[in-house]
Order: sequence, then C-alpha cells, then structure tokens
Amino acid sequence: MPELKEKLPQSPKELIEIDDELMADIKDLVESRSDFLLLNILRDLYPADIAHIMNWLDTEQAEYVFGLLPSEDASEVILELDDVHREHLLEILPQPRITELVDKMDSDDAADIVGKLSDERAEEVLETMDTEDSSHVEELLQYDESTAGGIMAKELASVAPHDTVKKAIRAVRKLAKEHKNIYQVYVVDERGILLGVVPIQELLLNAPNRRMSKLMIGDFVSVMTSVDQEEVAQIFKRYDIVSLPVTDTAGKLLGRITIDDIVDVLEEEHEEDVARLIGSDVEEMERRSPVQIAMLRLPWILITLLIQLMAGFVVHKFDATLTKVILLASFMPVISALSGNTGLQAAAVVVRGLATGHVDPNRWQDPVKRQLQTTLILGLACGVILGLIAGLWHGTPLFGLVVGTSMFFSINISGVIGSATPLLSKRLGFDPAVTAGPFETAFQDVIGITIFLSLATLMLQWL
Repeated sequence: MPELKEKLPQSPKELIEIDDELMADIKDLVESRSDFLLLNILRDLYPADIAHIMNWLDTEQAEYVFGLLPSEDASEVILELDDVHREHLLEILPQPRITELVDKMDSDDAADIVGKLSDERAEEVLETMDTEDSSHVEELLQYDESTAGGIMAKELASVAPHDTVKKAIRAVRKLAKEHKNIYQVYVVDERGILLGVVPIQELLLNAPNRRMSKLMIGDFVSVMTSVDQEEVAQIFKRYDIVSLPVTDTAGKLLGRITIDDIVDVLEEEHEEDVARLIGSDVEEMERRSPVQIAMLRLPWILITLLIQLMAGFVVHKFDATLTKVILLASFMPVISALSGNTGLQAAAVVVRGLATGHVDPNRWQDPVKRQLQTTLILGLACGVILGLIAGLWHGTPLFGLVVGTSMFFSINISGVIGSATPLLSKRLGFDPAVTAGPFETAFQDVIGITIFLSLATLMLQWL
C-alpha cells in the first residue's frame, strides 16, 4: 500500500457535501489507483470528512485510501471511522503502523484503539510505545470504558501553589506542542492532591511573577474515576464547563475530561437510548451477523407477541359485538396506531429527559402531568375528527360518539403509560430505554381495544 511520508500540505479547508457524485469520483480514482488526484482531494478535507468518505467505501477501498495518509492525519481519521472500517484496519495493519498511530494520539484515544486489539496485539503495541505513553494507556485500560476514568485523558498541565505564572505558561506551551484542547492549569500539592484550577486566560491577564496560589480557584467541580459517563455529561451541562478534572477517592489528580469527549458521550448515549427504545441494539447492524441480530431481538419480539395475544383474546371475547357491527373492525387499527404512537413519543421524551437530567425520577408527577395536558389536546382533536368520520360512515351519531370517545381515552391513557413506564423502571433499577418502547405499545393495544369494544357493546344495548 502506498503511503505519503509527509503530512498533507496545509491549505484552507472547506466544509463539503459528500454526495453520490463525489463518491462516484472517489471510487473511480481508487479503482484506477490515481494516488495524486486522490491526495489532491483529501488535502482539502478535514479528518472527519475523510473518515465519512471512507465509511461509504467498502473495506478494501477504504483500506487503500487509508494507506495513502501520513500517520499524523491517519491517527485522526481512524478515530472518526465507524466500527466496521476501524476494526478491519486494526486487523490488517501491521503492529509498527498501529504503534505509530497511537503514539500521535491523546492517551484516552490511544486507550480506545488499544482496547479494541486482541490481547496479544495490544501487548505488542504497548511494548513498543514510549514508556510514559504506554503506562498512561495501561492505566486507562483498567477503568470501565463508560466511566469518567475510561474517557479521561492523562495529558494535563499541573503546577505547585508556589509556582509562578511564567512557569505555568511554560508547562502549557510544552503540553500544547503535542496535545490540544488545553483549557485549565491544575494546582496540586507535593502528593498530587488537587488544590485548585486556573483558567488559561488568567495566565495572560496576570504578571509573570504572580504565584498560582493567588490565582487558583479553590471552589472547583471534579469527579472521581468511577462516575458514569452519562452523569459526567450532565455535570458539563449543569455547570456550563469545557474541562473537568478527574481524581481518585483521596483527591489525587489523575486526568481531565474535555468537552469534545462529552459530545461523543452524548451521541453514544442518545443512540443507545433510541435503539433500546425499539428493542434493538445500537451496533447490531454493524457488528453482528444476521443470526446474531435475530437472536438479540427475538426475546423482545416474543414478549411483545405474548402481550399482543392478549389483544387477540380481547377481540375474541367481543366477537358478538363485532358480528353485529362489522364496521367496528375498520377503526380498531386506527385507534391502536394513533394511541401507540402517542405513547411511544411520550416514552421517548421521558427516556431522553432522564438521560440528560431534565427529568427527575423523584418528581415523576411533573412529566406525567405535562404529558397529560398535551394528550388532552391531541386526544380531543383526533377524537372529534375520527368520531365525525365514523358517524357519517355508519350513519349513526352514537357510533361516531363511541369511536371518538374511544380515541380520546386511548390517546390519553397511552400518554400517561408512556410517561410513567420509564419513570417506574428507573425507580425499580431497570434501564428505562429497554422497558419503555416495546411494552408500552403492546399494552396500549390491549387497553385501547378493550375500551373501544366495551363502549361499542354498551352502544348496542342502547340501540
């Protein structure tokens, strides 16, 4: 595989739209091995855009494009690739090339890459890395990847309380040569205990001989390594910060988390919540075979099937009603679909609110009340419209009243169930994203059909 030995020439980069026409050109250049023309395109792109292009290529084509990139660019691109392409590259790249890439990464990114290697390959890479970098990566690999320890970086600027602004600036300059996103200098004692933080701008606004003890902020926010990454993201949002120190239980400074890591966490958590909400898995399409995907989803499908059989049982119990007014069957799917959608939307809002901290499980009545206020409007609008259509269709106002009333109650009950289910799951210690979606829609079908056919039976008694 050909490789460019020097970093791509720097030129003004532009945000581009990666469309079918561009991808067709890229594929033609790959097939014809037009290295010069390919590099001419790549030099104007951000690493994220190069990764996006590679994600649209098959693994062999992406492998060829990646082989053209110098290590400094390749080390950024590989972090932006999807799991399929990244894992393929990590399987086929020789160990020296992987070492070369991780040597240019921050410790948290390097740990992510090394953690995806086999034990044997990971050991080879760690043995050939710089000693300090290797020790940082090995330490990070000890933490759960979804905790503060798992997402923190070891690279930071720290000084003693008696150090001057001049010395702190030297520490920042030394760190900035290889690492980016430096927002704070940390003040620690001789044992490494975090005493305070100093924003970078303070170094520019104060005299070079000013002591850090005079500048440091002692009332700072920090987290311990065991804190879940979702809670860390909430801390960033709540306190409007861009960097967060990570300590052990004794208060010793171990690393830092920056806002770019939190953006990735929020995206990951959102994908997981949405995927689980529909009884699926966020990476199933990328990492599993069709058989594995089927086995993953089968339990949820079977549980939903059992609940839906209850709806079938309800319909069977009202056979006499359906036989007398066959038109009732035409409105059952409409009521089930609309109320089910309402419940699923309510569940999605609450699940997301729990994830971001906007919904407090201890104040469960607030989201339920708010959702009920919304569904009263939705239910009334849908009930009136469907009731008028049903009454005109059947020619009986009472029939329209039954259909409209059923629609109204079904939507409101669905909204309450959709809001309450994830809150109840959270209080019981279950994952609300897993329990909310499939069960809510299935239970709502049973409830909606029961309400509808019960009212219809009463209607027949009045006619």
